[in-house]
Amino acid sequence: MLSDGYDTATWNPLNGDSDYTSKVYDGLLRIEAGTGGEPTFVPNLAAAMPVSNADATEWTVTLRDDVTFQDGSPLTAADVAATYDTAIDPAAAAPVASMYDMLDDAEATDERTVVFSLTEPYAAFPSKLLMGIAPASALDPVVPVEESPLNTAPIGTGPYRLVSTGPERTVLQAYDGYWGGPVPITDLTIVSVPDDNTRVQRMLAGDFDGTVVPPQLAEAFEGNEFDVVANPSADWRSVVLPMRDPVAGDPAVRQALNRAVDRDAIVQTVLAGYGTAASTPFSPVFATFYDQAAEFSFDPDEARRILDEAGWVVGTDGIRVKDGRRAEFTLMYYAPETLRRDLATAFAGSALDIGISVRLDGIGSWDDIAPRLGTDAAVWGGGDTPYDPDSNLYRMLSSTFDEAGSFDNPGQYADPAVDGLLEQGRTTLDPAARAEAYQQLQRQYLQDPAFVVMAFIDHVYVMRTDTGWTGWTPVLEPHAHGVVSWGPWWNLTEWTPA
Repeated sequence: MLSDGYDTATWNPLNGDSDYTSKVYDGLLRIEAGTGGEPTFVPNLAAAMPVSNADATEWTVTLRDDVTFQDGSPLTAADVAATYDTAIDPAAAAPVASMYDMLDDAEATDERTVVFSLTEPYAAFPSKLLMGIAPASALDPVVPVEESPLNTAPIGTGPYRLVSTGPERTVLQAYDGYWGGPVPITDLTIVSVPDDNTRVQRMLAGDFDGTVVPPQLAEAFEGNEFDVVANPSADWRSVVLPMRDPVAGDPAVRQALNRAVDRDAIVQTVLAGYGTAASTPFSPVFATFYDQAAEFSFDPDEARRILDEAGWVVGTDGIRVKDGRRAEFTLMYYAPETLRRDLATAFAGSALDIGISVRLDGIGSWDDIAPRLGTDAAVWGGGDTPYDPDSNLYRMLSSTFDEAGSFDNPGQYADPAVDGLLEQGRTTLDPAARAEAYQQLQRQYLQDPAFVVMAFIDHVYVMRTDTGWTGWTPVLEPHAHGVVSWGPWWNLTEWTPA
């Protein structure tokens, strides 16, 4: 029995909840566990890696011939085409639709072949082939995703089938017909406990075999009958600065705040050492694309000088003023997460040190945070789809996403040079040209930052030492994490008795 911080009441791949390492669904590709290097993809439901035409506007995938869904029906190319076509069908209103904005059509050309036609050249398309595949019969007729029966009665090809689900408890059982072979751990129960401290106390009391914990709470398990393990991630934590706010959107303020934050200290204190300091949303794990020189140094004196030169004068109360406007803005954070609260507090302290007042506003619901994006700053997590620089960054930095209140480009950032480099990186198949575009993009980002990126966090998990099983291997995790698909349990099908 495992415990997570979120409920697991929806099981529809078109919600984006079942990508990468789902227990119920499989994608055409899957991620390969690395040893710290760039993540790679390997065939999963696909029999081989996808093949592109010369300009990356068409991608062809050939399927395995030994896969059945959990209702007994065989996997065919029609199922793959239906899944992707439904994802982009306006009638479905799928949450994943914006991730596939380059997809024009998916066509089953025979029982085992799918051809994806794109609206533009797109080099990162393999990163889009991780979505779980559902049977065509479950997607016909097309209905809004929120009304789909797959939300509570999923039909996948994965190693587990859903027995029961709800906001507090989910029960999974091994699928006997799984194409990957017998599943060693046959029963899996996941209990939702949203409050971090409550989840830790129940884990200590022996209620669960494993859970996810904030880094600072991991020390409670050290020296006991538990293993504390951490997976590296491309999950970057930052403060998104609304471009149109007269203070947070001021270029000098953005530059100063990026130099006022002691990122190394945040990693050691707020993250208890579980993370890597970062200045940009580009993860060092992408060695080919990463520019090691693209960093902001911790330099509060330089931050003060930048503000002085821009006309932000220190007032009698220590807060700067320019043209009669105080240097202050509101910073929202998702209150149930102690990590976001602690990051917000650390950031506000750094800002105050250079004469900028940050009002903290803990909010209990993302539904209440969303309408204020673009108006107020927010503690932000990135890396939803981190297995290619484009899928990780385009939706966060491209000015094509400029709707207030959107989780895409939440600060309504706009930089024409960044836009151009994003387009270069996503449209060329030449690896060297892609690398150069993204390295240039990082250097341009330093001139015009959208966020105050603080760190890439390690995702920390705790598991009992007496479960009788072994087999966990580290894997690069995305922003969305937890025990359902990630942690030591991401590869349960490969576990063996200890």
